[in-house]
Amino acid sequence: MLHKKALIILVVLLLTVTGVWTVTASSLIEQHSVLSGTVVSTVAVGTSVNEGAELVRVTTIAGSATAARATTAGVVKEVTVQRGSRINSGDVVARIEAQ
Repeated sequence: MLHKKALIILVVLLLTVTGVWTVTASSLIEQHSVLSGTVVSTVAVGTSVNEGAELVRVTTIAGSATAARATTAGVVKEVTVQRGSRINSGDVVARIEAQ
């Protein structure tokens, strides 16, 4: 009887861990700006990107520069800024579903 209870607890624990891992693996990863400025271009939603790909470009006092790069490979699911908007360093500019 004790072994049966231990086996049931082990199975429930394994299913819980698997469920948490699945939810975490498929969650969207926020991409943050490292520069402040006015947005001049963004990546399109649905675009497949590699780690390091440019997501948002801004104009600053020094000229045009990349404000955000992908921190992971995946598919862009959401872009939270638009051309002409003003962003600050640390702002969430996109969300990527990791692959």
